[in-house]
Amino acid sequence: MSAVEVTGVDKIFNAGKVAQVDALVGIDLVVEPGEFVSLIGPSGCGKSTLLRLIANLTEPSAGSITVNGKPAKQSRLDQDYGMAFQQAGLFEWRTVAKNIELPLELKGWDRAKRRARAREMLQLVKLPDFADHMPWQLSGGMQQRVAIARALAAHPPLLLMDEPFGALDEMTREHMQAELLRICAQTNTTVIFVTHSIPEAVYLSTRVVVMSPRPGRITDVIHVPLGAGRDDETRETGGFFEKITEVREALRGAELGGGVRGVEDR
Repeated sequence: MSAVEVTGVDKIFNAGKVAQVDALVGIDLVVEPGEFVSLIGPSGCGKSTLLRLIANLTEPSAGSITVNGKPAKQSRLDQDYGMAFQQAGLFEWRTVAKNIELPLELKGWDRAKRRARAREMLQLVKLPDFADHMPWQLSGGMQQRVAIARALAAHPPLLLMDEPFGALDEMTREHMQAELLRICAQTNTTVIFVTHSIPEAVYLSTRVVVMSPRPGRITDVIHVPLGAGRDDETRETGGFFEKITEVREALRGAELGGGVRGVEDR
């Protein structure tokens, strides 16, 4: 069973009105369990819209979406995924531990089980000493780690991430990328990740999905065979730079009006 299957999806905003926007056209995408798939393309191409469609935060105008074999709406109701955004979105009046416990409260977990799970997640993101701190006492990178811990607290098989490291400085961003790969390896989580950064997409992903300017189409899908044990040395390898070049050329082709991809996983 695929983790996510998007079939023939279009998304039109303000259909039939003067302000109509054709955001996405003919999107077909299958994500298998355990994959890390990045969506990349120019601003306004519909990357975040596609993520929101998968999360059932908005409905497609045409086509279908299944998550873990279920309609996207049912998957949302069953809380089959976690989400993380560019801003950590922590509640300033709750401690770090209480922020992590929030989705567990909503699922009806008892207090002892919530606390134990929060401690486990803080160990996972290497913040075990910050349970009782308030979010404003943490750095931006630490807040993002808490947000990831919260998103994974209820053991979701899928993590949807919309530029979660976009506001961080370069060194912190690279550290968080490595941490995310470590966490996903430990939890066997499937990830769909929106980014504008070509090096970030290549470093993190098993596949990079390249999208065209609006209306967004998938113009290429590039396989990234850099292995599972990626580290700082990976960023210095010839294979890493080759894939950066390949993604950059695919983006240029998309922006110049290249057709929809004819080859997958190249």
